[in-house]
Amino acid sequence: MKGKLFRPMVVALTIVGAPRTSARKELNMHDVQPLQHRIMRRLPALWVAAALALACCGTALAASSSHAATTGLAGKWKGHYGGAYTGHFTISWRKTGSQLHGTITLSNPQGKYNISGSVRDGKIKFGAVSVGAKYKGKVRGMSMSGTWTSPQGGGSWSAHKAS
Repeated sequence: MKGKLFRPMVVALTIVGAPRTSARKELNMHDVQPLQHRIMRRLPALWVAAALALACCGTALAASSSHAATTGLAGKWKGHYGGAYTGHFTISWRKTGSQLHGTITLSNPQGKYNISGSVRDGKIKFGAVSVGAKYKGKVRGMSMSGTWTSPQGGGSWSAHKAS
């Protein structure tokens, strides 16, 4: 295989209107080496350009998916929680920028409470100040989940977008 790689090539050139003389030119390693050196000199620049293009695409994709993950928070969410208390809940959110305001209706202990919080880079945190409950977690498209704490204990929660 090695002998075939650098075997001299014979190229036939035909020039229109030129007298027929020897139209053959042999290419040997001396003809190929300058081309190889030019390619090798440009290869690092091509790798850098490719890496920059991938980095830019990745950053743009991450920013758009993070924005898309938190854009649809306004509206009604239904979910469940477990731990010190177990039950289901309904949240109604209003979103202004990264700030959240709304109500949470719990099945156990039963009640409806005002909540407020924020969302940033797909991370959500909110609380019901009147009862000392704090929630934190992650938003992924039409679902979110995380952990909660209160003076009586804590646990985990998850919810999905209802409307």
